Amino acid sequence: MAAKQGDLFVFDSPLHGDVRGERSIMAFPFFALTKIAQMKPIEFHSDNVSIEVRPSTMGVATIYDKEIVLYIASLMIAKLQDGVPVGQDFTFTAHDFFRVTGTSQSKRSYQRLSEALERLQGTQIRTNIETGGEGEEGYFSWLPEARLSYTRGRTGERRLKAVKVRLCDWLYRAIRMDQRILSYHHDYFSLGPIERRLYELARSHCGEDDAWEVEIEALRHQVGSNDTAPRFKHALKRIAEADELPEYRLTINDIVDSAPTSPGRRKAVRTVVSIRARHDRVRSQAVLLETRLSPAH
Repeated sequence: MAAKQGDLFVFDSPLHGDVRGERSIMAFPFFALTKIAQMKPIEFHSDNVSIEVRPSTMGVATIYDKEIVLYIASLMIAKLQDGVPVGQDFTFTAHDFFRVTGTSQSKRSYQRLSEALERLQGTQIRTNIETGGEGEEGYFSWLPEARLSYTRGRTGERRLKAVKVRLCDWLYRAIRMDQRILSYHHDYFSLGPIERRLYELARSHCGEDDAWEVEIEALRHQVGSNDTAPRFKHALKRIAEADELPEYRLTINDIVDSAPTSPGRRKAVRTVVSIRARHDRVRSQAVLLETRLSPAH
């Protein structure tokens, strides 16, 4: 008997359990904070970290495209925790991806998925962040390979059967060898771009009882915002007032310099942002993967 079309694919989905991510892609601005095409490259330089992100013809991969990277990383982490050999190639259904991210299964959603895969494949990243004890001098893309597999119905319409991707070496090493894994709250996918970055930064910097305090300009840099300083501060105030950031509470403090100034001159004011874990919804710290696997063949 001939195999059914669906039997041609061996799926890594469905994903069970939390969405998880790797700390480096939470702590640093690798993605554009927009839904429209951003052709301006991303550059981040701080202390010993350097990041450059170049756009494809469709722009830089966005914070919404990042959902796919998180989903793939979660599939990989689930396999590692189950002690299953894992390589860099993954096959999953759009249906399961939409289920995990809370996306409606509309025709437009499938089109956005296709566009996101193209941006993730086309965006070029260069960074001096080492993973798995190795560094890379040149550029890489999040997904060196990404394609959608279709079948044809009796009436000729295309039906998406599977999404096939290959995860980049850099992130694969980070997950498999460095194992700095943090889980995401399920409300993450309902947040706006800046809220998503604030949540990720809080996850990577805050302990269960510790507050993370940062100067607002340094925070704007780490968030990756292209807003002016006043517009960014205004956005933070709205977020603080709404107090809907999952697991964390954000406060903004204007601190007036107490040092004496010359007559007629205003005292300097610096703005400090504090993010602290909410004790009504605390999530555990990094999950260390104890299983060490031999390289997949």
